[in-house]
Amino acid sequence: MKQISTFGVSRYQIGDLQLLRNADDDTTIAKLLAPCPIMQLEADQAVTESSRARLYIVLRGSLSVATDTRTGMADGTVSKILPGESVGEQSVLDEEANLSSITALEQSEVLVIEADIVWKLIDESNVLARNLLRLLSFRIRAANAQLRRRQKLGEFYRQLSMIDGLTGLYNRAWLNDLLPTMVATAQGSHAPLALIMIDLDHFKQFNDSHGHLAGDQALRAAAHVLSSALRPTDFAVRYGGEEMMVLLPDTSDKVAVAVAERLCERMQQAVVFADMRVPLPQITASFGVATLQPGQDEQALIAAADSALYRAKDQGRNRVVHHALAV
Repeated sequence: MKQISTFGVSRYQIGDLQLLRNADDDTTIAKLLAPCPIMQLEADQAVTESSRARLYIVLRGSLSVATDTRTGMADGTVSKILPGESVGEQSVLDEEANLSSITALEQSEVLVIEADIVWKLIDESNVLARNLLRLLSFRIRAANAQLRRRQKLGEFYRQLSMIDGLTGLYNRAWLNDLLPTMVATAQGSHAPLALIMIDLDHFKQFNDSHGHLAGDQALRAAAHVLSSALRPTDFAVRYGGEEMMVLLPDTSDKVAVAVAERLCERMQQAVVFADMRVPLPQITASFGVATLQPGQDEQALIAAADSALYRAKDQGRNRVVHHALAV
């Protein structure tokens, strides 16, 4: 970066600077700007770092500005600064060195104004203060909008990470995150909460007979049975392998058993292959039902449903057992 002129002897006018447009007293402003250097940058050349706060105004060409990640306002966002536009206002107001990375996108000319001159310009010209406030307000709104977009995107990916890729059901991470809250809410409000543990019968044998691709299709078919038969307030989870789980908020023992029996019946009717030329292997499942008891935590509730599930398997599979009847 080399100095090629000063503002006072250059062809540029105060009206070329957005922060000083519509100034009332051009004479005083011109006098303050006259000794300010105009620096030339070649394409891809970076603005030399300075330990002092400075305001940079593009007169010709364009700059790329990557905001510093330590500011907390953005994380490496890149902006393009065009003729008349400026960068470094925040550093001047904070009286700290500009931490942004500034690089010329093409051969450019940049007016450099030291912080003490910026403050004199603010004292001498109300228009600079007004324009600076408008500019900072715009940038704050833009930064807030960007943060909101990133928060929405982050929430999207967070939700995506809690969905099982094969079945489309919630996964174990979702369960670990939400079940403790659901149990605490139910205990605090004395509302019923039912849990159904589900295990596909003889799934290893199914895989050995029909192959793992057919096994994956069977898991998807079973998941569809669950998701299509539940209320909007219920939740279906792939617990692991061929084990699945259904959570039924505000659901009594009697209703939970009825839901499990309906699911058991529909599981027998599930179509694994849509291609009718392929034999349709039947899938069945065993169901263990438990309802939240006073003082129970989520682990105890899962253990109760799991105990009922194993009793259903011991009794011949393809059936429903409630924990209260299994002990």
